[in-house]
Amino acid sequence: MHQLVAADFIWTDGALQAGLAAEVSGGALRRIRPLASGEIPDMHVHLLAPALTDLQVNGSGGIMLNSDPSAEAIEHIVRTQRTLGTGWVMPTLITCETERMRKTASAAKEAWGLNGFLGLHIEGPHLNVLRKGTHDPSFIRPMDDATLEIVEGLRSSGIPVMLTLAPEMVPAETIRRIADLGVVVSAGHTAATAAEAHRGLDAGVTCFTHLYNAMPPMESRKPGVVGVAINSDAYAGIIVDGHHVDWSMVALACRARPVPDRMFMVSDAMATIGGPDHFELYGETIHVCDGALINQAGSLAGAHVDLATCLANVVEHVGLSLEEAYRMAAMTPLDAMGLERPTLRSQMPTSEIIALDRRLGRVPL
Repeated sequence: MHQLVAADFIWTDGALQAGLAAEVSGGALRRIRPLASGEIPDMHVHLLAPALTDLQVNGSGGIMLNSDPSAEAIEHIVRTQRTLGTGWVMPTLITCETERMRKTASAAKEAWGLNGFLGLHIEGPHLNVLRKGTHDPSFIRPMDDATLEIVEGLRSSGIPVMLTLAPEMVPAETIRRIADLGVVVSAGHTAATAAEAHRGLDAGVTCFTHLYNAMPPMESRKPGVVGVAINSDAYAGIIVDGHHVDWSMVALACRARPVPDRMFMVSDAMATIGGPDHFELYGETIHVCDGALINQAGSLAGAHVDLATCLANVVEHVGLSLEEAYRMAAMTPLDAMGLERPTLRSQMPTSEIIALDRRLGRVPL
């Protein structure tokens, strides 16, 4: 017995389309078809579309990848995110010792092929300590052969990789070597000047990690890395939780880009998403406080938000259209990684589909 789900908008043929409905049964989509005149659906939603894509998920469901660099942890993080509307997940390892990086790479190879596991984001350790954020400065270090071997091994296994580094801290020829492996090199935790940021782009940087955060502020005569990012045709992730970036600054970045579809949302989610209200990182307890994750120094330490909430935030607080917000949360992240965009298709499991009501809250299928 199938369930007929009508929607104000269904994502198909690369855009939101009206007047359509979906037949769902046995936990999977059967077909998309026009809703007949006078036909009464079993459910009506505002948006029905392929699930969201998150390129920066440090943890979920009580587990941090840094604390448990295992295939089981990757599976748990991905599975937790899939219950929240994010169908494709890039678990993220933040700055740590080389051995933990090796273990995580081995875990990624073991878990590769898991539905929803998109690849691995390695955030650090080759950052600028002046913009370390919550990363442990004792692990921040110059580029080394170990990192090159790790990312080369992941790419040899066919695993997509994003590597966040500070472009002013890594030689241009090394950035080019990494990019030539098919790694998406993203500039983040950086104090780069505009000139250094441009050199990074010329060397192979194609993305910026959580724009504004862990970067020096843009000034009228010192645009810095933020100004270069906004004016470039590179991709840029941004955390839209209302704590990391002011809504008006999100709007500025989205509307000022010279090329469309270059901004995408990331959650920067930690273990508290789908889990308890605290977790351990670098031997320190991080707590949820008024919707934000705060360390013992009172600074932000990752985000307590899922990507579907970010999508709703962009529509409600930033003023983008539903279609623009959806592309930022689902399609542009895949473009940034050079991966194929999903489409609604027969036999697509409901874990790979998101349904939202008029308030942009999730609706279970």
